[in-house]
Amino acid sequence: MRSRFYTSLSILIVLCISCVNTDDFELPEPESLKDDFNGITTSISAVKGHYNIETKEIYTFQETDVFMEGYVISSDEGGNFYKKLVLQDKPENPTSGIQILVDDASLFNSYEFGRKLYIKLDGLSLWKNNGVMQLGIQNRGDVVVIPKALIEEHLIKSIKRENITPISLTLSEFSLAYANLYVQVEDVQFNKNLVRDAHIFSLAGESTDRYDAERQLESCIDGFTTMLSTSTYSDFKSMLLPKGSGSITGVLSRNFYDDHFVLILNSPKDLNFSSGSRCDPEFFTCGNETEMGVELLFEENFNAITNENMLDRKGWTNININGGKRFEDATLLGNRFLRVSAYNTMESPMEVWLVTPNINLDKSIEEVLTFEIKASFDNATILTVYITDDFTGNPRTTNWKLLDAQVPKGPSNQNGLIFKKSEFDISCFNGNVNIAFKYLGSAPDKTTTYDIDNVRVTGN
Repeated sequence: MRSRFYTSLSILIVLCISCVNTDDFELPEPESLKDDFNGITTSISAVKGHYNIETKEIYTFQETDVFMEGYVISSDEGGNFYKKLVLQDKPENPTSGIQILVDDASLFNSYEFGRKLYIKLDGLSLWKNNGVMQLGIQNRGDVVVIPKALIEEHLIKSIKRENITPISLTLSEFSLAYANLYVQVEDVQFNKNLVRDAHIFSLAGESTDRYDAERQLESCIDGFTTMLSTSTYSDFKSMLLPKGSGSITGVLSRNFYDDHFVLILNSPKDLNFSSGSRCDPEFFTCGNETEMGVELLFEENFNAITNENMLDRKGWTNININGGKRFEDATLLGNRFLRVSAYNTMESPMEVWLVTPNINLDKSIEEVLTFEIKASFDNATILTVYITDDFTGNPRTTNWKLLDAQVPKGPSNQNGLIFKKSEFDISCFNGNVNIAFKYLGSAPDKTTTYDIDNVRVTGN
């Protein structure tokens, strides 16, 4: 009996000791194990070198036993990437990236962020599409997704999974050299017109959003702008844009038409705007009294403007600094207004100023300025509005005061558009004032169309 007691006690002690954490017993981390892949490998950069930029012909790898290696930097867990993996050549300080088209909408389950992959090239085709390099299967002049039956044959998982360190860039440093790489930008904010209290935009949940919604980002460092692109099929499309400033981490890519750079999030957690304050320019204001007065001091609805000469005779200044396209009269559904756009102009930059005639405020008080703006084919917010009481006749030599105009975010077409009204208290001015609408476009990436209508000043 005593023998059996001591035997049981001994077993219990051994079991207890075996449960104690010690520094002598640690599970090996899979990432620390040596990669046992022994095939012939090549780099992403070398693979992309097979594409002929001049002929733009699809290149198909044939009768080769070479594998391309890279690290996964995209995740489709949130639905913001669809049937594609983005790979870069190194987990830190990468130099080249590429997209792999794969017929699987849940790639994150098998090919996690940071996972090293070997891509069997034999049978795959390379092309440049929407501004970025892609690998897939050639099909009648296109490169399409690798079919499900061939995924495991072409995508070989390494046991290595590394931490990915994003490249730190400013918006002005964006270039094709960084396309398909994991980057981070600091001190950026969303355009103020997207985060006004009256309507804070979501990432991609607006009624006008189609497929990939774009939201303009502005740098607090160098003033450059870019777009955050979010799929309307993503799980986080309804998330409201943060009001402040901060950092964004994501994959640098190009928009569908290859007009401009876009950032694409893996997760909304990659938006870090928790504590940064905004860096908007200083807007001029006389006060907050915007009730229209009983006396009409100035009005222009452009209904009678059918050519430039008529605009000149009324005292308007309509000038393109570089001599190109200016504001033009346009009509939609019987309503006439002035329109400007850099689309199809080849102008870069396209700087256009539309300045009102003198508006005299000497015989009135409590003056209020109103005007209406409509946006369409929107790919950037590039219209600003100013006021001055000392117009020199040259917009560039005039001392302007910037107004906080409500420049609308328009859709990518003209369906369902409405004008948005801005109202300003200008009662602190005397004498003559002039209002200016400045358009600063750049073809082909900043070509938003703007319509201006119903410019009025009232007083009492």
